[in-house]
Amino acid sequence: MDITRRTEDEQAARWNGPAGHAWVAAQAVLDEMLSPFEDLLVEAVLADHGRHVLDVGCGTGGTTLAVARRLGAAGRCVGIDISEPVITAARERAEQAGTPVSFIHADAQDHAFEPATFDTIISRFGVMFFNDSVRAFTNLRRAARDDAKLRCITWRTPAENPFMTTAERAAAPILPNLPARRPDEPGQFAFADPDRIHRILTESGWTGIDIRPIDVTCTLPETELVGYFTRLGPVGQVLREADEQTRAQVVATVRAAFDTYVQGTEVRFTAACWMIGARASSASGAVKDTATT
Repeated sequence: MDITRRTEDEQAARWNGPAGHAWVAAQAVLDEMLSPFEDLLVEAVLADHGRHVLDVGCGTGGTTLAVARRLGAAGRCVGIDISEPVITAARERAEQAGTPVSFIHADAQDHAFEPATFDTIISRFGVMFFNDSVRAFTNLRRAARDDAKLRCITWRTPAENPFMTTAERAAAPILPNLPARRPDEPGQFAFADPDRIHRILTESGWTGIDIRPIDVTCTLPETELVGYFTRLGPVGQVLREADEQTRAQVVATVRAAFDTYVQGTEVRFTAACWMIGARASSASGAVKDTATT
């Protein structure tokens, strides 16, 4: 099995297994914490006059539903995610809300979208996990109409986002088997380098590329903090297999490490991200299949 296939299988197994279920369990907390980014993408869709919108890596559908509510009957919104648990949750949310959206359980990197369908493609932290980003964005370009807009939010560097690595740094002496983050592999910080983002988009048929830093204040209830770091990220991944004594030691150590972010009943931190904008190049410029070169 080659490395590309193995990476694809690992991502699918992760998000259709424990990581996907953990994301669903933490849905309410994550929706609250990430709501400022949802607002930014909704406003971007409205500013771009989007009507047929694709939400890539849509998770449990919070952003997809928010866009659909704002567009109303004039819009059509579709969310896609590789994780079956989160897509199931998204469909249930849409049904309960009575919001007319569609959700696809598939890998956006390879899914056979109807060509030239969407006038806007958005993503809130959903595009950093492709094992072949050029192939993925080439596929998304095929799904986009000429001059369609791309609006994605991704994380900047780990050094600029210390909150996001606090748990693993504090737990490392207790959990020596914590998986290491590698910037050249799919993961949270895979799009930290703006030059890499620019290259990927250029090679996959996007133009008018605009990559701007944004710093956004995020919050979550202090009562949800332990659940947050024990479910998600590298620490959450390893704790699923840890014994009770180790788990208790990790929880106490990591919780103390977050003290600097706790303000009364609230956890507050700054998320350092990129707001990525681009435009689908003309049909003649998108003919070349960069995924095979």
